[in-house]
Amino acid sequence: MTRSSDVRGLIPVLATPFQPGGALDVDSLRRLIAFSVSAGVDGVAVFGFASEGFSLSAAERQQILAAVLSELPDTTPVIAGISATGTTDAIAQSRAAAEAGASVGMVIPPYMVKPSPSQIVDFYGTVASEGGLPVMVQDAPASTGVNLPVPLIVELSKLDGVTSVKIETQPTAPKLGSVVDATADDFLVLGGQNALFVLEEYARGAVGTMPASEFPDLLAPVLATFTSGDAPAARAAFNRLLPLIRFGLQPGIAWSIHKHVLLRRGVITSAAVRSPATDADPATLAALDDILTDLGL
Repeated sequence: MTRSSDVRGLIPVLATPFQPGGALDVDSLRRLIAFSVSAGVDGVAVFGFASEGFSLSAAERQQILAAVLSELPDTTPVIAGISATGTTDAIAQSRAAAEAGASVGMVIPPYMVKPSPSQIVDFYGTVASEGGLPVMVQDAPASTGVNLPVPLIVELSKLDGVTSVKIETQPTAPKLGSVVDATADDFLVLGGQNALFVLEEYARGAVGTMPASEFPDLLAPVLATFTSGDAPAARAAFNRLLPLIRFGLQPGIAWSIHKHVLLRRGVITSAAVRSPATDADPATLAALDDILTDLGL
């Protein structure tokens, strides 16, 4: 049975649990997958920015994908982050993910040497044709330093094998709406940024959202309420989550925040992060404790 590449709905970017000494914690990862499935997610992503993908070896990526694929229902989409500094490595990462069983590659543009628009088109076209996976373009200039204007994303959407985009450029909702309006109906447009503007994005045509992985059970009913047509109730429920959502967007410590929430919720056994990510300080964790207490967690 083939995993779906139709990436719609709630698709958390899974944290990568580590043991206190820094080794990969596969048992905690399996619990995180089970937690996600029980929340009713529509897919999962690995190796994204929220996964500390920058700190993972190729062998660890294979371990993670094997665990994820063994625990998820057979048709659930699995998006693998592809973060390379050049075309050759991007193709290699994509092929490895495809061979392991992933269904979509979420690909950031090359970022060490900033590419021209024509080089970006060539890059995505080549990865899509040679990497073995449908390509999701990740538009995340705050992390990559590479801007993807709306006309360029439209051009990318016309490439064979480029099937979706994740918009993370602030302000996200206006740009997402412009991309939706300018691309074909079968080109899937999703939001990110920890779902900070998810209701505005859905109102402008987003088909999904890709937040961090510590609150899918809290966000899923909000999205269901919104898509059922009860926007006021959805906004009220979403507003309760805003303190937690914004707390997980802090540069440098976001990974620590995600993991401390998962630790508090009994999903993982350690909040350890890998450098250059850093642990949140005690005062920040005390403030996080207040937020979680307010949510009844």
